[in-house]
Amino acid sequence: MKNHYLDTGIGRMIEIEGREHLYFSGTSYLGIVQNNDFLDILADRLFDFGSNHGQSRLNNIRLLIFDEFEEAFAASAGAPAAAVFSSGYLAGIAAWKSCYKNAEVIWIAPDAHSAIVPDELSPSTQLNFVQWKKSCLELSHELSARKILLIGNALDPFLCEIHDYSWVKTIAKKHEVTLLIDDSHAFGTIGKSIYGTYENWDDPNINLVVTGSLGKGLGLPAGIILGNEIHIETIKSTPLFGGASPGSPAHLSAFLDMEHIYLEAKSWLEDACGIFAQETAEIAQISGSRAFPAFAYSDPSWVKEFEKAGIITSSFPYPTVESPSVNRIVISAFHELGDIMYLNQIIQGLVK
Repeated sequence: MKNHYLDTGIGRMIEIEGREHLYFSGTSYLGIVQNNDFLDILADRLFDFGSNHGQSRLNNIRLLIFDEFEEAFAASAGAPAAAVFSSGYLAGIAAWKSCYKNAEVIWIAPDAHSAIVPDELSPSTQLNFVQWKKSCLELSHELSARKILLIGNALDPFLCEIHDYSWVKTIAKKHEVTLLIDDSHAFGTIGKSIYGTYENWDDPNINLVVTGSLGKGLGLPAGIILGNEIHIETIKSTPLFGGASPGSPAHLSAFLDMEHIYLEAKSWLEDACGIFAQETAEIAQISGSRAFPAFAYSDPSWVKEFEKAGIITSSFPYPTVESPSVNRIVISAFHELGDIMYLNQIIQGLVK
């Protein structure tokens, strides 16, 4: 699929060469970036806080909203403390740097995002996640007690697979374990609420650190790290935290006032994914789970067929420009029931 350039923001519909298309791509899982109710509140907050806040969090004049956001988000996520950054990538770098120096052994999952991978190291790309898990368990049995750092994503957004980390508790019975998880695609999508997977893996024997972008499902230009109070305070004492500007205070304030909008969007997104998953359950070319709003499809010819039908899906080479294209259908809370049924109608026609 060729590249298209737009001069407006992306929502449910986009215009390409004068024709309207349904947009089943991107990462705005809850559709917040084009939610009018959220935008109305955000506009008010922009007048309150201005368009940007370029001061260090260590400045002697400080905005209370950052502390309020961190406390509220951590409490809702089930974490003791949080540190908010201007981006998920910066948060990821700060997270791995805070864990890396004390580790004697580091195991990195095959789909770990580059933001959480220490410099000069790389993921175990020769293995899939299940094979990597098995390898970690086997090696943990063979090794004497060590300080082990495990790094991985909450889910693989390209294979549309949700990962389980409950097995790390077994390793922590023998070893001192730090578990670093990227929740970028989990915030707003995975679990009962919108605050990611921290509560799923919290265990007294594990130093759990969860980080990620808030710019996907939650639509906020910021990143966050969740962890225990000592770990978070250590991160906040680093130049990476103190020397960087924080996220947009207007967006963070709007989030705190509009949680109900997020929860409503999450409820509809779950229904929409359930409908799509049920309608396509018998189609071999589609894989995914109703628990995450992205579904991979294996037939590359569908890309053009979708476009002919006025549907744009996610299709681009990954992880490099030389890689084969990864083709996915991404459902958002801004989609309507009619959009889902039309998409299903086109798919049913393609498999006859």
